[in-house]
Amino acid sequence: PTQSQVAAFQGASSGLVVDALFGAGALSSDIQLLGKGHGGEVRVAGPALTVDCGPADILAALASLNYVRPGDIVISAFGGHQGCAAAGDRLSGMMKNCGAAGFVTDGPVRDSEGILATGLPVWCTGLTPASPYSKGPGSVGYPVQIGGQEVETGDMIVADHDGVVVVPFERLDETIQCLARVRQLEQDL
Repeated sequence: PTQSQVAAFQGASSGLVVDALFGAGALSSDIQLLGKGHGGEVRVAGPALTVDCGPADILAALASLNYVRPGDIVISAFGGHQGCAAAGDRLSGMMKNCGAAGFVTDGPVRDSEGILATGLPVWCTGLTPASPYSKGPGSVGYPVQIGGQEVETGDMIVADHDGVVVVPFERLDETIQCLARVRQLEQDL
């Protein structure tokens, strides 16, 4: 996305973006903001960098550190696996240091206090102390299935306390126009 396309989504709530997509785009409500209720407002919008780790493995998430650009939101498909963590405080800290604006996974995470201390907003399915593997295989930058949606690198991600929404790259401009109308309608009400 262009800088102006990214800027158009800054400050938008996930609910308004879903409205602008006519009810589409929301990831499963199983994926929630880590530390919800433990701090101020959390709202991020940025391009997706997709990672397909597969169940119980984080090698591809580690490899994604080489590709994170400032403002990216790392979308890590963990195959919905709930038996171990899809990330911890070290991986989250490295993503933050690379410039990531957020991390979204369909698995649980560990080291919650450490993750919150990094300042990287994380959306996940819960918590577990169980460690993952880092043996692969995996991929970075290819389409992934996560939370009932397909996400491609370059799609726009909008995430806040209510959840995570994906706007397909090819629908960015039409969604931006519709979002402006939805915002105006909300303000008028």
